[in-house]
Amino acid sequence: MVGLAYLFQNSKAEGKTMDALTLVLFVGGLILAIVGAESLVRGASRLAAAVGVSPLVIGLTVVAFGTSAPELAVSVQSSLLGLSSVALGNVVGSNIFNVLLILGLSALVAPLTVAQQLVQLDVPLMIGISLIAYLFALDGNVGRLEGLLLFGGIIAYTIFLVIESRRESREVEEEYAKEFGERPRGLGQIVVNLVLVVAGLAMLVVGSRWLIDGAVAIARALGVSEVVIALTLIAGGTSLPEVATSVVASLRGERDIAVGNIVGSNIFNLLSVLGATATVAPNGVEVTPRLLNFDFPIMLAVAFACLPIFFTGNSVSRWEGGLFLAYYVAYTLYLIFEATQNPLLPSYNAFMLSVALPLTTITLVLLAVRELRQLQQRATAGRGSTG
Repeated sequence: MVGLAYLFQNSKAEGKTMDALTLVLFVGGLILAIVGAESLVRGASRLAAAVGVSPLVIGLTVVAFGTSAPELAVSVQSSLLGLSSVALGNVVGSNIFNVLLILGLSALVAPLTVAQQLVQLDVPLMIGISLIAYLFALDGNVGRLEGLLLFGGIIAYTIFLVIESRRESREVEEEYAKEFGERPRGLGQIVVNLVLVVAGLAMLVVGSRWLIDGAVAIARALGVSEVVIALTLIAGGTSLPEVATSVVASLRGERDIAVGNIVGSNIFNLLSVLGATATVAPNGVEVTPRLLNFDFPIMLAVAFACLPIFFTGNSVSRWEGGLFLAYYVAYTLYLIFEATQNPLLPSYNAFMLSVALPLTTITLVLLAVRELRQLQQRATAGRGSTG
């Protein structure tokens, strides 16, 4: 929102105008999409509990998918309206926002514990899927066949989650039961939850259309591309359900939920949101040169950064959360400087490339090496005590 204020002031200086209806459309659409997602999640979670689905499976599937419902609605609507670059910008921007801002904010609230499965399976899976999506995008278009392959991946991933949930530890099961174990009682409550699901879907459809119309109008009023608006305002706005879920879970001490929600949401964005969008778009999803050459690589780098940070001590400390937040601010500043053609942009780029990024890389490598040595020492001590 700071970026919007900066751009808005810049547009006034250049004589551009933005009418009240544009802001009402954007804000109203965002509110409808978020409320619709919350309604959908609540109704679907309780209905799933009513038919005997375990709270852990509900948290890993219904809730993780429901919090990404705004991204799905906005991206599919964008592609149907011929704005496929907005759809892809929303997916890429949301994945960057989820890790850098939401994970960073959650870790600042309280250091996060990272489950072993996330380190060994889910984060490598997120990295692998990010690479596959990037390979699909290299020719400038993610086609229908590629979209179907991605969407098939989310079906396989969901089935795998349900199977794996049977092996989860009792502590994790109790954590999810506390959060998602509420069941509707009686026919009346079941009907109420069905209404919540239908109303939530309706609000998502209407809200996403308003959000897109408002975003396009804002982009034109500010003189920036729709892709920049998608990477910032739309991506941040549609990720607000993840903000609420992860930060509240962190405050409650439900740290598996806080981290798992972010990683699961990123996987869902790539497989389901991008997959569905590419499948329904008549000509697939267009990949603009700036998305391919800058924002997609940033998304990949962010995904790779999770592995050493999660690996060191199976936790995300406060300083690591602060590092993530600092990089989100740096990324947003770059987008603002680029959109406004700020003369500071070359100096800013030089500093980030020659100082900030190398220092961060060296720090992460040193942390990973230290953790490996500690693991080797513990393994050696364990063998010595056994012998």
